[in-house]
Amino acid sequence: MTDPLQLIRDAGNRRGLNLVAAIPVARYALALGPKSQVRETAPDARSIVVIGNGGGGFWLALKQHAAQHPGWFEREHPVDDYTREVIEGDIAAPVRALGLRCSVTYPFAQDRSALNFMELGKLAGLGGPSIIGVLVNPSYGPWIAFRAVLLVDADLDAPGDAAGFDPCPGCVVRSCIPACPVQAVSFPKGWDIPRCLEHRVEVEPDCASRCHARVGCVLGPEHRYLDDELAYHQMRALRAMRPYYLQHVKKS
Repeated sequence: MTDPLQLIRDAGNRRGLNLVAAIPVARYALALGPKSQVRETAPDARSIVVIGNGGGGFWLALKQHAAQHPGWFEREHPVDDYTREVIEGDIAAPVRALGLRCSVTYPFAQDRSALNFMELGKLAGLGGPSIIGVLVNPSYGPWIAFRAVLLVDADLDAPGDAAGFDPCPGCVVRSCIPACPVQAVSFPKGWDIPRCLEHRVEVEPDCASRCHARVGCVLGPEHRYLDDELAYHQMRALRAMRPYYLQHVKKS
């Protein structure tokens, strides 16, 4: 029988999804307890495959796809739509063709069934915690993203090399801290979300093109996202931050 994990890796690599790791459902359920939600989502699932990208290959693959499909970036969610097309067509369908049951969950979907993608990324060994609020990878640094999870009725256990990775306590430089223009990053406290939100919303142009603290991380600088990718994600993040800030953070 074809190795389903190798099939997923090969298909993902062709479309910019170069981070793939798998863990047993039981490991995630043990870590999160009643909050795991896997059994409610896919009762027959035995393994969780976490799929993401490290570096700029995913963005380049998306741009190539968009060039072949005029108007793609005019869609409301071009990145999410591309992700769904790749996962469903190039990955999930071939896995199902092996005779395996496979359900898909996305971090951007409203029906994501409360799966915790941050915890999954850590448990699957794709990233460790950081004081800038995102998981970081030993090779790619903070330039990673988790795009989808497959719940599969096969026994798979192949975590990445970031299992137990916790770089910030041992970092001597911590150049991310002075890089933040509003001192929203500190050690050991980490990311000050209200301070970051206030600055992002009230002084919008200052961080419109990139998160300065993320760019300041010493890990994986050669894998930094391209400028247009950084600006795109900052724009989308601000769009999500603004209503939350106005409702929950802004001082009256």
